[in-house]
Amino acid sequence: MQRSIYLTFLLSSLLACPPVGAAKSALASEKPETAMCIVPAKPGGGMDLTCKLAQQATASQHMQISYLPGGVGAIAWTTIISQRKAEPNTLVAYSGGSLLNLAEGKFGKSDASNVRWVAAIGTDYGMIAVRKDSPYKNLRELMDAIKSKPASVAIGAGGTVGSQDWLKMAQLGKQLGIDSKAMRLVAFEGGGESFTALLADHVQAVSGDASEAALHAREDKIRVLAVLSDARLPGSLAHVPTAREQGFDVTWPIIRGVYMGPQVSDRDYQKWVSYFQQAMTTPAFDEQRKIHGLFPFAMTGKELTDYIQKAVSNYRLQAKEFGMVR
Repeated sequence: MQRSIYLTFLLSSLLACPPVGAAKSALASEKPETAMCIVPAKPGGGMDLTCKLAQQATASQHMQISYLPGGVGAIAWTTIISQRKAEPNTLVAYSGGSLLNLAEGKFGKSDASNVRWVAAIGTDYGMIAVRKDSPYKNLRELMDAIKSKPASVAIGAGGTVGSQDWLKMAQLGKQLGIDSKAMRLVAFEGGGESFTALLADHVQAVSGDASEAALHAREDKIRVLAVLSDARLPGSLAHVPTAREQGFDVTWPIIRGVYMGPQVSDRDYQKWVSYFQQAMTTPAFDEQRKIHGLFPFAMTGKELTDYIQKAVSNYRLQAKEFGMVR
């Protein structure tokens, strides 16, 4: 893990700065002295976006971002629960994929109770994309090609077999009678690498997240075939039909947020919970969340912890359906 120099910041100035637009409060007298957000992946993917949004919420000049890829989040998780478990101002990005990994035992013997869940700061949705010059114009054409000759379509995915990107494709394929194990998924360390491979024509499609796709769609180099949401999404992907519109009853919401080490004191943990609670009520935060391609979802502290426990249980059931867990 790279060693980063921590920058000191004052919470009183954070609460007055434009990125969050929050008023000064009693929290100013209990300011965190340093801040870091760890991205458990390489730059460019959804985890990176999560830390950048947290950085905006805490004033960009005062929070550093550090990258700690490996094991699709497992290295960062293990580091926090074993070596950095009591650091009071170190946050780690997580997503629904992190919760799925927990459900499948990919973080060892860990479970959701091994860290302190601070905040969910937005939600994302799954999507399927191809290059702009791809012969596949819609999701049905892509899935028919996979059914006809599975090995001929390489699909970039963040994570290995059993990852959320893999499960998205498995659920889509199941509706056409495609054996999920026959699909040719190429594992990468996060969405950033998947899109790099797509643009280099090393893979023919990407199973990833809408927030990641929105960044690349602006450059007009990719075609998003479907979003895995209940309804079409606003913003740059507003023209993209849902999978349901194309005959595939599959949705995949992805919450994004930050957690802390298991031995962070109640006092320090609550400072961050309260901080995010306050920041997420501001119009400025809503705007930053939109800029980062995420959609409204705000939850903190105990409520979030209970939600995550249930989510991990639900992911475990989905994973069992495809033989990923016993």
